[in-house]
Amino acid sequence: MAEVENKQVKSRRDAMLERLKTRYPDKEFADDEEIFGQISDDFDEVDKDLAGYKEREKAFSDMFTSDPRSASFINSWREGENPVIALVRRFGKDIKDVIEDPNWQEAVEAADKEFVERVAKEKELDELYEANKEETIKTRDAYQEEHGLSDEQIDAAIALIKNIANDAIVGKITAETIDMALKAINHDTDVSTANQEGLVQGKNTKVEERLRKPTAGDGMPSLAGSGNAPTQREKKRLNVFDYAEAAS
Repeated sequence: MAEVENKQVKSRRDAMLERLKTRYPDKEFADDEEIFGQISDDFDEVDKDLAGYKEREKAFSDMFTSDPRSASFINSWREGENPVIALVRRFGKDIKDVIEDPNWQEAVEAADKEFVERVAKEKELDELYEANKEETIKTRDAYQEEHGLSDEQIDAAIALIKNIANDAIVGKITAETIDMALKAINHDTDVSTANQEGLVQGKNTKVEERLRKPTAGDGMPSLAGSGNAPTQREKKRLNVFDYAEAAS
């Protein structure tokens, strides 16, 4: 008879805890308060994202409902068709009449100005990106060499910075990002406080050592030797009665 292998089945609680620890490796999840608190935060984040998706979906739905040609135009563009051709295919050459219509000239000129400024700005940003990219590579390589980091370590650091930047662009700031920012802000203060505490501790230690040293008249015997000879200040000053006693 085949021997049945006993397999330990994880409880749903253990499975959820494992997922949380995988997702948040820096957290302990030592008690239920921390576990369910994180689950609640995750649900809030999901609800927020879903609300944003639904809002954007409704905006597109309203646009497509108002003019079905817009949905067809977007779909053709998505499939790779030239957007200008797709626009003419759906709306005809009448768009030229709109461009040349005196009643629309002000709006057309404003739209064209916005287009030119956007293209110029994009070109400027591209040039700035390339210039900064070269400097960033030099900084990255110098930092990696100075601190003895592996390629995996420096790549992970750069990836984290990019993720934080991308999240900030779309307005997404997580609790973990705030934690990292606060740790960075408080780092110098913590180091300064530790140095100050070390300085005070060192001074206290020196004071205690001085207090432990024997002083004159404390009942402890003094060792003979030139190093222990009394100084002129320590010798007793003789008065007239001492001289008279010494002469007798």
